[in-house]
Amino acid sequence: MDLETAQTTTTAKLPILKQGHVTTKEKLQKKNDVKARSMLLMALPNEHLMTFNQYKDAKTLFAVIQTRFGGNETIKKTQKTLLKQMYENFSAPSTKSLDSIFNRLQKIVSQLAILGENISQEDLNLKFLRSLPSKWNTHVVVRRNKPDLDTMSFDDL
Repeated sequence: MDLETAQTTTTAKLPILKQGHVTTKEKLQKKNDVKARSMLLMALPNEHLMTFNQYKDAKTLFAVIQTRFGGNETIKKTQKTLLKQMYENFSAPSTKSLDSIFNRLQKIVSQLAILGENISQEDLNLKFLRSLPSKWNTHVVVRRNKPDLDTMSFDDL
């Protein structure tokens, strides 16, 4: 390779390297945005995926979802009241699996959190334990007597 070819190759690659150079912070932001966008899309009902898939960043996608599904303050207040009632009356039939019970309760708590109603970790853990069918009584007694029940994550419980 002669000097002229080497210079051309180097010169031709420099702009690409400058444009392609991404800082670690930018990589992390992009990774987090992709994760957030994916989670938002997974939360949507299937019939809405094609409509919302056109938005390429999580911030825009979230704003559009809020506009479409957010509702006004009266609707949000009604939703919050209904979700609180669902949480208070939550119980699990003995025919349901532990995962199913966990997922149902987690969905209610997540929807409440979106509406600004946060449930304490201890209350959530106790609600879950109280809602389990009687066949889980042995496990419930052991978990209720744990000293870190108020700080134990719902997943760890």
